[in-house]
Amino acid sequence: MKHSFPIVFALLGLFFVAQFIGLFVLDNYVDQELTEKTGIVSYKALPGGIERPDVEPNYAFLFITFAVILGTSILLILIKFKKFKIWKAWYFLAVTLSLAVAWTVFIPQAIAWITALIASLLKLFKPNFIVHNFTELFIYSGLAAIFVPILNIFSAIILLLLISAYDMYAVWKSKHMVAMAKFQTSSNMFAGLTIPKSLSSITKITISKTKKTSSKKTSKEASVAILGGGDIAFPLLFAGTIMAQFGFQKAFVIPVFATLGLAILFALSKKGKFYPAMPFVSAGCFVGYGIILLIS
Repeated sequence: MKHSFPIVFALLGLFFVAQFIGLFVLDNYVDQELTEKTGIVSYKALPGGIERPDVEPNYAFLFITFAVILGTSILLILIKFKKFKIWKAWYFLAVTLSLAVAWTVFIPQAIAWITALIASLLKLFKPNFIVHNFTELFIYSGLAAIFVPILNIFSAIILLLLISAYDMYAVWKSKHMVAMAKFQTSSNMFAGLTIPKSLSSITKITISKTKKTSSKKTSKEASVAILGGGDIAFPLLFAGTIMAQFGFQKAFVIPVFATLGLAILFALSKKGKFYPAMPFVSAGCFVGYGIILLIS
């Protein structure tokens, strides 16, 4: 196993909690009154005048896949030319927006925007594992509230298949996903969960921005265990579309089996190697969906 049991348990636990929070946030964005009147699941408007993409649900997977490829291409260009400031601004805006969308469910909108702004500033200028992972638990809920309403189950299934194939290519073939993870980690702006392998590192980010020898870089990179944000976001998008058709309780089956799929990956993984998580997580999602169909 690549990581120790406590590290794996922490990653799995945070992954599962992020899925649960995401479904809770999504459920609170459902316009219950309009849904009861029309018989079609309708969603409340997003805070701050944020608009959801106007995309036909059957083709939403194309829109999201294109957005992922475009975003990846831009990030790779930033990595190549070492444009840390542009990545920092992009990261700050994305985190603030996502947190505000998620936290509006729990607190008044104005306070949600203020706390989201403060949390984003802390992530950038006072990074530590507690603040980082706490905010990561909510970021993907905000993204789900934006994108789940434009998806249907067909589109969500195709999206998982495409992203899983892309993840395998990006990790095993082109390896640019590995380069992006290292860049984000070294810049203290990683989109995903990070767990320190040393308890003394809990309140600080241990990756230094200064140049080091390759052996020191390897040591630093090995000091944290990571799980990419996409590995959290995409199963949540799928679970959200399931919830729209089958309800909150049955949709909760998806995070259970997605977590199981991730656990299998951790059990099979070996130290010093990188693995695409999405094929395992997607397989868990599909098994969960099959079980929902059987019990419905």
